[in-house]
Amino acid sequence: MAIGIGIDTGGTYTDAVVYDFNSNKVLCSSKALTTHEKLEKGIINALSLLEDKYFPEVEIVALSTTLATNACVENKGGRAKLLFFGVDKKVFDMVGINYGLTNKNDVHLCHNSSDFNGNKAQEPDWDKLFLELDEWLQDAQGLGIVEVFAMNNGAMLEKAAKLQVQERYDIPVVCGHELFYELNSIQRGSSTLLNAKLIPTIQQFLESIKTALFKMNINAPIAVVRSDSTKMSEQYSKMKPVETILSGPASSVTGGINITNEKNCLIIDMGGTTTDISIVKNGIPLKADSGVKIGSWKTFVHGVYIDTFGLGGDSAIRVEHGKIIQLPQRMIPLCVAASRWQQINQELEKLADSKKYHSHPLYEFLYLQKKITNRSSYSKEELELCDLVENEPVLLEKAATAINRDIYTINTKRLEAEGIIIRIGLTPTDIMHVKKDFCAFDELAPTIAVRYLLSCILEETGIEYSEEEFCDMVYDTIKLKLYENIVRILLTDKYPDNFKNGMDEQLINLIRASYNDNTDKDLPIRFRTEMSLVGIGAPTHIFLPDVAKALGTRCVIPQDAKVANAIGAVVSNVRSTYQVEIRSEYDGSFIVFTPSGRHALTDFDKAVEFAKQEASNEALKDARAKGLAESFKIDTQVVTKTATAKKGRQIDLGTVIIATVSGNIEYN
Repeated sequence: MAIGIGIDTGGTYTDAVVYDFNSNKVLCSSKALTTHEKLEKGIINALSLLEDKYFPEVEIVALSTTLATNACVENKGGRAKLLFFGVDKKVFDMVGINYGLTNKNDVHLCHNSSDFNGNKAQEPDWDKLFLELDEWLQDAQGLGIVEVFAMNNGAMLEKAAKLQVQERYDIPVVCGHELFYELNSIQRGSSTLLNAKLIPTIQQFLESIKTALFKMNINAPIAVVRSDSTKMSEQYSKMKPVETILSGPASSVTGGINITNEKNCLIIDMGGTTTDISIVKNGIPLKADSGVKIGSWKTFVHGVYIDTFGLGGDSAIRVEHGKIIQLPQRMIPLCVAASRWQQINQELEKLADSKKYHSHPLYEFLYLQKKITNRSSYSKEELELCDLVENEPVLLEKAATAINRDIYTINTKRLEAEGIIIRIGLTPTDIMHVKKDFCAFDELAPTIAVRYLLSCILEETGIEYSEEEFCDMVYDTIKLKLYENIVRILLTDKYPDNFKNGMDEQLINLIRASYNDNTDKDLPIRFRTEMSLVGIGAPTHIFLPDVAKALGTRCVIPQDAKVANAIGAVVSNVRSTYQVEIRSEYDGSFIVFTPSGRHALTDFDKAVEFAKQEASNEALKDARAKGLAESFKIDTQVVTKTATAKKGRQIDLGTVIIATVSGNIEYN
């Protein structure tokens, strides 16, 4: 047998499968809680539930993860900087925010740059520059370097800057040209900065995986799933973690297609932190047109089309002004926390008995998820708070009092954004426990929290709801959020030009109104689709059937739905693409822009052949870095770009050569 292990580490659960490549069957599978404070613990727990008789035969361990996805959605990650050469400050200030460059303190602009034609730039005085930047770089956990016209001159300035940084600092450095070949420099800059922010996340993940495999006596190479559902080697992923921003969702698409026979469907993966939706037509998943957009980030990452929004089993449920709301913020469910710390129930009982109403969520706890490594980078208040909640959770108001603050002035924003502190609070998983739809953990804690919230609603609105009514309202909130986003995605796919800038609030409200619009006979609103809804992920069987019914379609929950991501990880392959541009000059020559620089040729056909060779070499080089096996396929495509001027005259905008290398990853 040819055996592989697929592992998916999500925000809530870590899934694992043993897969037989010869029979294309799952031999065994498992599911365990993701342990964020010590990732290897959850991975070991998942592996321990597999049949270890297969371990000596394992030839590859393939990983997918939503850790980077969740970091983008929740705006978390390491401290990273971007050294940006040649961009105009006015342009950066005006459009940078549209691509996710929201914190200008993370970016340093340098005026040095080559020109559009790739002519060499004047290098800065490096000693002077890094004397100026020394303090700025002290807390950096990753650095990105981007130059506006790097793609037209072999990235000479980026390469020189990287060498200068590596001589002076011990921080990971990745240049824009090492990640992307597209020309939009602002988008290249945002993508490169995001990559730097994710380096600590992926490195921690890989170290945890290696520790777990060692303890389980599994000796096999590691591969990681990229956002386009293909694999890359462990070494490749360490410096290019931005490629994993849709790793988990991409694996769910591959896994969903693998375990169902649905040719036209929406694959809906509801995890702990996010819900990821992809569109499959004629058995093929749609691709993202111009790079993956996730959270506030607009990137050049190539991936399957995934629409990701903050809705999962661990999403925060709160009551504001007497109404139930769901937030994208991930929390540890009360039921999970109470299974570990008995005082959770005692503290909640005291709070519920006190009938103390407040606009802030008094029933939420703070807990140290990750220890601070560089204490000098944090305030006295932040350090005191971390020390306070290191060993056990503390109620929000108690924590504020302990550090001489009150509930209005305690500031946990940065600590939560960096994943150091996490909240424990009410989530959909808790409501599932109250309704007994899922009973893996403590049922008492969420029941007490619901009782407390019911008293808060009564205090504010005068309306008295039962426990069952409250839980049903939470379920309806989740179903409505799913329905609203599915309709939005289908409308955007059908009418892309109409909704390229999103939907206005009026249309969103109309979509929401249509969910329960069964009584209006004068003007009923209906949205219908023939595309089936394929539910992936543990909670989908609870919420998706009613949503499918509202859309007049079928709901499909496959047998291995709970571990589809792990299946998708292990069955994926390697693929690399590279493109080279050819531009015609006024003197009749043709300039080929390659990683080694610009090359002038006098014959167009020779320029095309040269560009094909260069693009193929780069694609093959990249694929081999990802772990490509010796047997592979190379395809090249010639794309001529034109525009129509007055009187129908065609204008040549250049030619792009695209080379694609595909094949299996190297096994043991």
